[in-house]
Amino acid sequence: MAQQIFFLNGPNANLYGMDKGGTYGTESFVSIGERCQRRAAAHNVNLQFRQSNHEGVIVDWIQEARQHAAGIIINAAGLSYSSVPILDALLMFDGPIIEAHMSNIWKREPFRHHSMVSKAATGVIAGLGVLGYELAIDAVVTLIKADAA
Repeated sequence: MAQQIFFLNGPNANLYGMDKGGTYGTESFVSIGERCQRRAAAHNVNLQFRQSNHEGVIVDWIQEARQHAAGIIINAAGLSYSSVPILDALLMFDGPIIEAHMSNIWKREPFRHHSMVSKAATGVIAGLGVLGYELAIDAVVTLIKADAA
């Protein structure tokens, strides 16, 4: 059976591709999810690509991952900068965690320069758009294999 990865997206990620300012690109969230599914399939892993606008749902998914996933990729979006509950849940996950952001958070507003999620993350990928999402899948798979060796 193939290993499973959870890719969790926070508030407003479902609006990717609809931002007239272009901060998050022109590709829709559904299309991004399809690209990520193809990337995961190339690694022979199952990908749960999920999005919620609700903090508690994301915490529930992280807790679910403790039983069902070998790794987590998370873009907590706006919750990255404020959510202690998401941080606490991630700190209780034993596998690798990759924090991924479509935009370069350090080139944006100062409040985005400090992510709570980073405290729990094995690594961070930011500013590469959809490519960053695909690289996050590559990274978490590599880390899972290294842990298994």
